[in-house]
Amino acid sequence: MKRSSFILFLLLSGVIASAQNPICPPGLNIADPTTRVWKDGKLYVYGSRDESFKYYCSYDHWVLSTSDLIHWEYTPNVFASKGPYDQVPYNDLLLYAPDCMYKDGTYYLYYSQPGGQEGVATSKSPIGPFTNARQIYLKNQNQIDPAIFVDDDGQAYYIWGQFHEKIAKLKPNMKEIDTTTIVDNLVNEKEHFFHEGGYMVKRNGIYYFIYAHMGRKGMPTCIGYATAKSPMGPFKYGGVIVDNDGCDPENWNNHGSIVEFKGQWYVFYHRTTNGCVNSRKTCIEPIFFNPDGSITEVEMTSQGAGKPLDAFEKIEAERACLLFGHVRIDSYSLDSANPLNPANSDQLGQIENKDRAIYKYINFGEGANLVSVRVASGSKPGRIQFKLDNSWGAPIGTLDVPGGGDGKTWTILTCKIKEIKGVHALHLSFLAEEKESFNVDSFKFEK
Repeated sequence: MKRSSFILFLLLSGVIASAQNPICPPGLNIADPTTRVWKDGKLYVYGSRDESFKYYCSYDHWVLSTSDLIHWEYTPNVFASKGPYDQVPYNDLLLYAPDCMYKDGTYYLYYSQPGGQEGVATSKSPIGPFTNARQIYLKNQNQIDPAIFVDDDGQAYYIWGQFHEKIAKLKPNMKEIDTTTIVDNLVNEKEHFFHEGGYMVKRNGIYYFIYAHMGRKGMPTCIGYATAKSPMGPFKYGGVIVDNDGCDPENWNNHGSIVEFKGQWYVFYHRTTNGCVNSRKTCIEPIFFNPDGSITEVEMTSQGAGKPLDAFEKIEAERACLLFGHVRIDSYSLDSANPLNPANSDQLGQIENKDRAIYKYINFGEGANLVSVRVASGSKPGRIQFKLDNSWGAPIGTLDVPGGGDGKTWTILTCKIKEIKGVHALHLSFLAEEKESFNVDSFKFEK
């Protein structure tokens, strides 16, 4: 694939431009999002790219960028460790979560690889290509997930580690660490629920350390934070910003960052898809600070940074933010060699009896009383119940899905529903007579 930029417009039927979760299209899985707003005013996402269900990440990095959180540009092959764009001369290992920093006309991409190998490459552009890679070697100190923080006085810090985080000052060349300044145990698993994936920002004199937090269910499903008066600590545990538990029954981890963009703060994180821990997509939610500097935990949504989804435009089934049971967001058409092939498509699949998929939030406007669903029926009949706000109330409508299908042939089915107005969470509750019954591609409401 040529190294070029692709612009994908996240539009609701071409009428209303609206940011939605996930921000990655079908076929492209960007995880571990580190966010930066550069001098051009655009927001850039640097993350790892999941390319296989068998292992984490890939051998190349892509960059996502936007001017408005609505229209996203995807730039492939900004840096690679093997293949035609290889810039790592000393190995051909996978590329884990990166970070990027700017200084004096140069962008520095910090990367990590298996075995605790870390390095830095440079470019004159925020979207690369990044070249001249060199290893950052710290005897008995190397791990994963490098993060860079630059304080108000211009001093840059290198942050890295797993289970217990480390920080040190970067030398002025941004490529070497002043080993005399290393502080170990900046945060740790016991006191802060720290797992990995560190990131630091400063707001109103408070240093916020953001990280993958494993204080719930024994898994690092949360983005957590701790605060301090100095970048070198000590850091006091703050809490959880967002928890991706429930996005996929096979979910394991989270990794992200927070950033201010055009006066609003956001948390970027990833959610698992395809029932596989190695298939993750970047998502975004607005966040809010309290007067004391604490951050209010937010929920996962389908709408992301935009307005509630328009009930009267096609809603892709993979926008579900919560899944319960065996149902999965999975790919039914995938060109793995070309992640941005428009033919790549996702669905709600592997549906079994009593599974649920939830969408937050949908705007039904002045009222809808009809719903159309694109489904591929299985051999036996099933049903889809539509419920609002919680799963315990009576359904507002039930769609009968006939049997006799192969699970691959798509058709549009329609049913009446009780008229509903305004903004609501939508639950799709499934009743099925067989394992892995029918599949759902999209739905749309009407008046």
